[in-house]
Amino acid sequence: MFNRFQKRSYELENIDKGTYTAEEYEGSLVELRLVNRLLGDAHVLRHSLLAEIQRAEVRDFSVLDVCAGSGYLLRVVAHWARHNHCKTELVGVELNARSAQSICEESAAFPEVSSVRADGLDLPFADNAFSYVISSLALHHFDDDRAVQLLREMKRVARRGIFVIDLHRHPIAYLLYTTAGRIILHNRLLREDGALSILRSFRRRELAALAERAGLNGAQVERKFPFRLVLRAPGKVPPFAPSAHRGARPRETDNSIRRTA
Repeated sequence: MFNRFQKRSYELENIDKGTYTAEEYEGSLVELRLVNRLLGDAHVLRHSLLAEIQRAEVRDFSVLDVCAGSGYLLRVVAHWARHNHCKTELVGVELNARSAQSICEESAAFPEVSSVRADGLDLPFADNAFSYVISSLALHHFDDDRAVQLLREMKRVARRGIFVIDLHRHPIAYLLYTTAGRIILHNRLLREDGALSILRSFRRRELAALAERAGLNGAQVERKFPFRLVLRAPGKVPPFAPSAHRGARPRETDNSIRRTA
């Protein structure tokens, strides 16, 4: 059994193959919010990106979330920014049209959050357009070459730094997900894809190797509870330089998701 954890799997998940119904996809968005709360991705974000912003005393910043899902982590940032009296602009990128729309729908109380439908491998933003660029639980969906391309794109548009949260491939994580997870989760996409996601995910050395290939100088990979890895890499601006927020508007595109009254 343990041999299957030595190397990451490249078997495609249902979400990548498109083998799901519209109803299953809608249901997965609902249960994903439960997974995020239970498994602490918000906690990891607070102790990585948000801790960095607080240390650097940045009061005016922008964040791009690549492959943002329904924008849950953007709303975590928005809550934190309001509590700490920071000005911010938060943008989620999603290739899936329904997810891009759901970012705005579920962020109705946060006008600072918007979304753009685009490919994370070819971001429609100028160089250095955002203070920080993040991605959570997305990198394992890509093979190694495309994962490197995604990291390069994130580096290109980030001024201060990038933060990538992903799964730590571990047999205990797999065992817990395929036992306790099946009691909690009812959506087929999450039940099947979640287990495969663990097999597709990374060990520290593998994620560090991808960062090196992407040219992320000074990158570090840390383990976080529960079974998470965080890749952080500095941007072009020194970590403790004064804030210099710039508008993070996309290049000419028809894919910006507009809020409707």
